[in-house]
Amino acid sequence: MPGENLTRDEARERAKLLAVDAYEVAIDVRSAVGEHAGAGLGSPRTFRSTTTVRFRCSQPGAGTFMDLLAPSVTSVRLNGRELDPAAVFDGTRIALDGLAAENELVVDAQCAYSRTGEGLHRFVDPEDGEVYLYTQYEPADARRVFATFEQPDIKAPFTFSVTAPEGWTVLSNGAVAETEPTGDAEGGTTTRFVPTQPISTYITAIVAGPYHYESDRYSRTLPDGSVLEIPLGALCRKGLAKHFDADDIFTVTKQGLDFFHDHFDYPYPFGKYDQAFVPEYNLGAMENPGCVTFREEFIFRGKVTQASYEHRANVILHEMAHMWFGDLVTMEWWDDLWLKESFADFMGTFSMVGATRFTDGWITFANRRKAWAYRADQLPSTHPVTADIRDLEDAKLNFDGITYAKGASVLKQLVAYAGQDAFLEAARRYFKRHAYGNTRLTDLLSVLTETSGRDMAAWSRAWLETAGVNALTPQATYDAAGHITELAVVQEASESHPTLRPHRIAVGLYRRDAAAGEGAGALVRYARAEVDIDGPRTVVTELAGAQRPDLILVNDDDLTYCKTRFDEGSLNTLREHLGELSDPSPASGRGYPMARALCWSALWNMTRDALMPARDFLGLVDRFAGAESDIGVVQMVQAWALSALHHYTAPDDRAAAGGRIAEAALRELRLAAPGSGHQLAWARFFAQVAVADTELRLLRGLLDGTARIDGLDVDQELRWTFLAALASHGAADEELIAAELARDDTASGKRHQVRCLSARPSAAVKAEAWEALVESDRLSNALVEATISGFDQPGQRELLAPYAPRYFEVIERIWQERSIEIGMAIVRGLFPGTQGDATTLEATDAWLAGHPDAAPALRRLVLEARDDLARSLRGQECDARAAV
Repeated sequence: MPGENLTRDEARERAKLLAVDAYEVAIDVRSAVGEHAGAGLGSPRTFRSTTTVRFRCSQPGAGTFMDLLAPSVTSVRLNGRELDPAAVFDGTRIALDGLAAENELVVDAQCAYSRTGEGLHRFVDPEDGEVYLYTQYEPADARRVFATFEQPDIKAPFTFSVTAPEGWTVLSNGAVAETEPTGDAEGGTTTRFVPTQPISTYITAIVAGPYHYESDRYSRTLPDGSVLEIPLGALCRKGLAKHFDADDIFTVTKQGLDFFHDHFDYPYPFGKYDQAFVPEYNLGAMENPGCVTFREEFIFRGKVTQASYEHRANVILHEMAHMWFGDLVTMEWWDDLWLKESFADFMGTFSMVGATRFTDGWITFANRRKAWAYRADQLPSTHPVTADIRDLEDAKLNFDGITYAKGASVLKQLVAYAGQDAFLEAARRYFKRHAYGNTRLTDLLSVLTETSGRDMAAWSRAWLETAGVNALTPQATYDAAGHITELAVVQEASESHPTLRPHRIAVGLYRRDAAAGEGAGALVRYARAEVDIDGPRTVVTELAGAQRPDLILVNDDDLTYCKTRFDEGSLNTLREHLGELSDPSPASGRGYPMARALCWSALWNMTRDALMPARDFLGLVDRFAGAESDIGVVQMVQAWALSALHHYTAPDDRAAAGGRIAEAALRELRLAAPGSGHQLAWARFFAQVAVADTELRLLRGLLDGTARIDGLDVDQELRWTFLAALASHGAADEELIAAELARDDTASGKRHQVRCLSARPSAAVKAEAWEALVESDRLSNALVEATISGFDQPGQRELLAPYAPRYFEVIERIWQERSIEIGMAIVRGLFPGTQGDATTLEATDAWLAGHPDAAPALRRLVLEARDDLARSLRGQECDARAAV
């Protein structure tokens, strides 16, 4: 891995030297099918890749390098001169000396198919033996497929041609120019694509295989009277075609295209718009212009809740926003990754709420996306939204909750600060001014300053150039008649990141008021003030004189990015009446659960910060989660409850707490409306927490049909959920798991089987899983993920204890030998955090102290895991104190 790195300084020097006019890339993937001649020799399966690149050099006679990760190079020809591959290629770079003012370089190489999801990934479907290919490059894996100047600020038009087996669907960024038979003995066809617009290497793409393909069309009349026509495509493996709801995908796609054209005033610039749902994908999706790739799990094989459909819509729109933020205008270097990811994350929800049926998307954003940001912003690796990215390893790790969710939260605050019209006008000017170019933070700030009239430099210093999250707490005093004499908001920051920021917030006052028409005892908002706060303490004069509230909610409506705290009276109210909280929406005229979502989030943050015992949080889940109306909030609260149980509950009370939450889950499962999303969510949660013999027997009965819960459809995906729970408790053996695979002999079934096998409570099973992960690289990325998921079971602490010291013995070797994607998965996934004890914390500190020169990215991963463990131990201490 270390030899594959590229530093920011190297990239800057190369960008000063070179300007690329065009790439022509020819890929022959016919070798993807059939026998692999080198399999017995341990050599990788390869494909031929021929790259022709024409580029200019500002300093004739100078030298540089081209990036290529390949097993071998057949030939290198620079300006008609043959270079010796053995002399110029070191496995990661091709040295180029004596450049002319104008150059043509031709590289003929044998590149390797990937099994890690990086580069050109090859997947064999176990259901029918078909082979599927797709590429994934971000941040710098195009060099695994063709020779390239691999950095975002060296843009160029790309012309791809792909030679593939007969009958395959072959896609790239551009439309197909022509397809013709190869005419040689091997057969197949060659598909040539039209040249792309100037784009960065990391968003080029190839998808090839016997994919199931569906098509549609989008058309729109532009302001000049012309008609924009965009061919739409959606594709998946043939084995998933029966589950493929392409019509819904096209509906959301068209709604998004309408929304962005309405607001951006810049027509979609990349011709067609294909969306490929591909197997064994590491990410959620990737914004390759004209050829967006998604993980195929967004094709639902069984019943899912509306939250899953909302999530898919959000991802579709997130990637679509990238066509403008990231593809049309691209950051110069990964320091400004936020210029595309923060905007796409914000725009994904902004457009989803504004254009689709998922009008409560901001609730999900407040509850789920911000939880990711709050965690990341309290890690020792937290960083400003605009980050210091020294090299590609730094870049890979910065696709995190700061760059995505915090950045999006900051933009949401910016819209409140500068105004929506000014924000969108800035976006329009930004696209027109920098189309097909590269930008830095200053380029965006300049247009925002123009359109808003506000000091964007000061705003940037506070919000984009400093790290950490502030906590906001209300302080109120009252007169004898029960009216507010003073209401203030106190702002705090951590010692490590002490910046206090300007916030635009809403402060809501709630009281239990049967007369408000919301039902007896409902907690209803009766007063609200929207104010700017700054510094350690701000008085909210607008609410002076209001009647004493039962609950004060700072950051009501979720305008800013902060951790919300409660005064003692408000916290006592939530302990007794959280489920009664209601805040009528002016837009919809009905109740919606934003206020409850914000309170759940605040209570969870208090639990993580050891300000609320885990037993109290679990008690709130027991009492109030079942009545929560928003299914996304329910599922998020269930996830937090699992974390509270396994990581924040005092060890002596863990078994009893687990029993109580399992009883609550089963109760809510039986109470939920038959066939509802809530019933499905509680069924899944019950499987995750079931531990008593009676509970496991119920799961087994639901699996074999001897038990039934009215309305619960135990489809194939839910069967695997139940079986995984049984396997982890030793109630499902290898034979039962094999029988389930025979019932579902698909790629998805294989992943589930591997997870179930690794989950069994056996020393031999754990040893086998460890060997497959650590001592072998035979598993694909998807099976690595499945094996780790099964291996690390919270109820198997004694079985996993021997692997804690072994983890620290192997992680440096893993980091050196594996690709960064697999290295990250193993280092994160096998960290012995499940042990949750002081001994593991001491071992982590010892490794960090003894390995100061380990790769910075590896140390970051270990530091983050160490912080999570230390936080959980503080939470356990808090919970233990509450028991006495």
